[in-house]
Amino acid sequence: MRQRIDDYALLGDCHSAALVGRDGSIDWACFPRFDSAAVFCRILDMRQGGSFRVSPEGPYQSRRRYLDDTNVLITTFTTPTGVLEVTDCMPVRLALARSSRVGTRHSLLRRLRCVGGEVTARVVVAPRFEYGAFVPHIRLTSPRTAELVGGADALWVTATRPLSAHENALRARWRLRPGDEAWVEAAWTPSLVQRALEDMPDQNAMRRRLEETVTFWREWISHCAYEGEYTQAVRRSALVLKALTYAPSGAIIAAPTTSLPEEPGGERNWDYRYTWLRDTTLTLISLMLLGYREETVAFRHWLGRTSAGRPEDVQIMYGIRGHRRLPEVELPHLEGHQGARPVRVGNGAVKQLQLDVFGEMLEGAWLFSKMGGRMTAETWDFLRGLVDGVCERWRQPDQGLWEIRDEPRHFIHSKLLCWVALDRGLRIARARRLPAAVGRWSRERTLLREYLLREGGRDGWFSQAVGSDRADASVLQLPALGFLPSAHPLVSRTVEKVRRLLERDGLLFRYHAPDGLRGGEATFLLCSFWLHDVLVHSGRTQEAEELLRHLLSLANDVGLYAEEAVPGTGEAMGNFPQAFTHMALVASCAQLSAGRSFQLPRPGAYDYADFALTYHLGRRSIFMSHFSWEAVM
Repeated sequence: MRQRIDDYALLGDCHSAALVGRDGSIDWACFPRFDSAAVFCRILDMRQGGSFRVSPEGPYQSRRRYLDDTNVLITTFTTPTGVLEVTDCMPVRLALARSSRVGTRHSLLRRLRCVGGEVTARVVVAPRFEYGAFVPHIRLTSPRTAELVGGADALWVTATRPLSAHENALRARWRLRPGDEAWVEAAWTPSLVQRALEDMPDQNAMRRRLEETVTFWREWISHCAYEGEYTQAVRRSALVLKALTYAPSGAIIAAPTTSLPEEPGGERNWDYRYTWLRDTTLTLISLMLLGYREETVAFRHWLGRTSAGRPEDVQIMYGIRGHRRLPEVELPHLEGHQGARPVRVGNGAVKQLQLDVFGEMLEGAWLFSKMGGRMTAETWDFLRGLVDGVCERWRQPDQGLWEIRDEPRHFIHSKLLCWVALDRGLRIARARRLPAAVGRWSRERTLLREYLLREGGRDGWFSQAVGSDRADASVLQLPALGFLPSAHPLVSRTVEKVRRLLERDGLLFRYHAPDGLRGGEATFLLCSFWLHDVLVHSGRTQEAEELLRHLLSLANDVGLYAEEAVPGTGEAMGNFPQAFTHMALVASCAQLSAGRSFQLPRPGAYDYADFALTYHLGRRSIFMSHFSWEAVM
């Protein structure tokens, strides 16, 4: 049975991730890290991708949910003879006290329980290492344990009932009666590792691992400070964002998958298992809105080490361990998700010039500073270098946040974020009384503002790029980042134009413009959340909430979102689950809650995230007395 993208649920341990379908089949998993070669990748090739399936024998209906406040999944299969409940997780290690440094067992743990009648369960473990490149050697090491090994990888499978090796897979058929349980774990090691029988977990050990994993997730989410609209959706998104965080470094991936297509059968298939500075910074802002600081500190440390403290060498993305080279290659032996080729690993956009990155980083630093975050001399030297670099580079064309594979352009969004970098650099320097080229930064900020208003707004609205007549949803950030008031005529006309040219069935496309690639894509959910925020801050709260409810309805059955959605049907497209979308959901729910409960600032330009952070963290008095807009504009 072919699975759609939104038929999957996420399992994670803050080191790697897996996707499990409604049919109980784990069709994607990489070990030992998010960006490692896949051990199971049936989602990219039904025949040779490999999977780990647990399901009832014969016909069934399934429904599923996450165990409350966790990333532990429970799937309930109802058959003509009984009901089977399967609980899935990627077990964590709690030996490391700090949640940001949680350990991993590099494994997939599955508990089968008969909760009514009698059920015959089938288990099939069929890994295909290195993205389905070959079939591993399978050897039973006891009636209930086995090793599957080949190349650089090995899986060690332990069960509480008998296993057999047959037709290039490890298989089992277990009859379960009411109250019966069975457990099975598949744990990864390098192929050179040998595991003795006494090293394999028994049922008590597997039970403890499940309990520890539940404890970890519930302890982490218990620190969520959010109190506002749509709490359950916000908390689920927070758990997703945490699951996409690589604990050893603090890096956050854009999504745990590669090459899930942006249109059926299309070629816009990219590897998102890396850390984009833009995506991570915006994700951390959303986590700050929820009261989390530890993740921000961990990422700041990682970035400082990864960049060697040299702002001139910062690139737009990195591997999760800090790797700078992410060569993009195609895997022609894989048919692609529902025939969408090519399947790619690595990402060739890594060396693009994307000027907006600097603004997002300074925006994050400004908000972190307002939260009382520590600003060391070393950190300020780095940030100051980024702002100085913007002074030198903002006049250049770039590939923009959408990473076009075409000639560079003077994108409005990129220029806007350069203005943000200058503006927030000035705010930090003045608020903290830090050394900076304040005169130069102020002059460049003024020049850039004049350029945007003169060249970008020449036709009475802001298009995708200077000299273009194409609409682009990214310009909705102009009011959101405090460049213009939400009620400004240029903003109103821009919103009207974007909606008229890019909206379909209540959702926005990113743009309709040449970008160096064939084919098209679905609507981009992040952009629709951006529209929601502009509506909130334009005083159109009812319209905003209607849009937000529509967006929330596009989640799959367990609250997860991909990057895009097909207009009309809402079918998920693109890599899954997507940090950008879940980040935007958190921010938009926070904006709506703040907008409804806290009087919007007096007419004028202000930063939406700053406004929401002030409200949700109860810092209104500090904001008014020490960080007033008049003092820093």
